[in-house]
Amino acid sequence: MKNSILYYSVGALLYCPANNERIVSSILSEKFGRQFSLALCLEDTIRDDCVLEAENILLSSLNKIYAHSLEERFYLPKIFIRVRCPQQIPSLLKRLKESASLLCGFILPKFSPGNADQYIEAMKKANEISPKRQYMMPIFESPDIINLQRRYSILYSLKEKLDAVSELVLNIRVGGNDLCHIFGFRRHSTESIHSLRPVANIFSDIMTVFGMDYVVSGPVWEYYHGTHWKDGLTAELEQDRLCGFIGKTVIHPCQIPVVNAACQVPEDDLKDARAILDWDPGRNALVTGSVRKERMNEYKTHYHWAQKTLMLAEVFGTKR
Repeated sequence: MKNSILYYSVGALLYCPANNERIVSSILSEKFGRQFSLALCLEDTIRDDCVLEAENILLSSLNKIYAHSLEERFYLPKIFIRVRCPQQIPSLLKRLKESASLLCGFILPKFSPGNADQYIEAMKKANEISPKRQYMMPIFESPDIINLQRRYSILYSLKEKLDAVSELVLNIRVGGNDLCHIFGFRRHSTESIHSLRPVANIFSDIMTVFGMDYVVSGPVWEYYHGTHWKDGLTAELEQDRLCGFIGKTVIHPCQIPVVNAACQVPEDDLKDARAILDWDPGRNALVTGSVRKERMNEYKTHYHWAQKTLMLAEVFGTKR
């Protein structure tokens, strides 16, 4: 299990096309608040014939944000670039020069056996030339993992590759819309992706393989306006939590506070987590009633849960 709050702090990851020039003023004015991360996307949101232009706009945006950061104080989110191919990673870092210090890392789309080695080598090279550590967040959304006969071997093979550079893996991410697209699924604002069993089963397998050692983030919710969107998002976030997901990809700023609220820790959970972590393992009994005497707290059984709970509370706060 990851034992630093850094891995739990990505939270609401706001996706933005890399060619959106308004992102500079939005960051400088703290338009999106002070608790979110930012993904500047060069992949699905950019037309194939506009990639070079989008790269140039991205570099210009980051250079402007970096220049302002030297002169004034404002909230700087964790910034990631979602690339199209491994070669873009060292190329962009070299072109960014000093502004690369703004980056937290890179998002690796459609991470699969066909590109895993190249992405990992690109990240190793990135950390040789970058002024600060660069993390990776691979996305599991490739059609490769649909096939039941091959899924387990693929997932464990990819985990073996990532384990070799585990210190560079910030989160594992899942591509809900890409996987739904393969099946022709699309959920409404009152429906959860966890009810789409073929996709939910893939999520479960990813969590089974990676969830003990890595933070796995929840899939995108595509509704941000209209009837029931907030209720639907809140309900899916609750199911995300029960399934082990931490944080979520968001596609509109109004989703950010909903995700942040869902990541907050109930006060009773925090009290129980502290009691478990403060436990004297030399005591005769390693089980007792909870702080409110409503459930069982067991030192050996709940220790990892308590560690995660404390880190989430430190990042996102608590709620009654």
